[in-house]
Amino acid sequence: DDDDLKIPRAALNKMIKELTPSIRVANDARELILNCCTEFIHLVSSEANDMCNKQSKKTISAEHVLAALDNLGFGAYKEEAVAVLAEAKAVAAKKRRGSSRLENLGIPEEELLRQQQELFAKARQEQAELEQQQWLQMQQALQAGQLQNSSQTNNDEDDD
Repeated sequence: DDDDLKIPRAALNKMIKELTPSIRVANDARELILNCCTEFIHLVSSEANDMCNKQSKKTISAEHVLAALDNLGFGAYKEEAVAVLAEAKAVAAKKRRGSSRLENLGIPEEELLRQQQELFAKARQEQAELEQQQWLQMQQALQAGQLQNSSQTNNDEDDD
């Protein structure tokens, strides 16, 4: 189906409106722009695919696309494409780091690490205190049991 291989109309309409806010664009002009964009993408991706195959690669890289622009006579777009690529890489790196939440906190990473270490130390201390209390309770129960046994033994001897 040809509709599956086209830029979504809503995205195209948004781009047209952003680029030409004070000009109306006729529906047939929108359709022509849509077809031209689709054809351009097919042309560049096909050329990049051919270059990729010639290099025995299995993945089309950004370098293949940039070279395809040159081969097809669209070298004038290459500089802008490189800028967009750099921006996309920066956004992807930021997402991978997951640093946006950290950056929004406004607390330096060193301070966060120090706070984390304090929390770990506090948790270890609390765990040690809990284990000490449990050990003391076991000792008291053991002593109480021994006293009871000793008392029981004394009572048994008195009865004899």
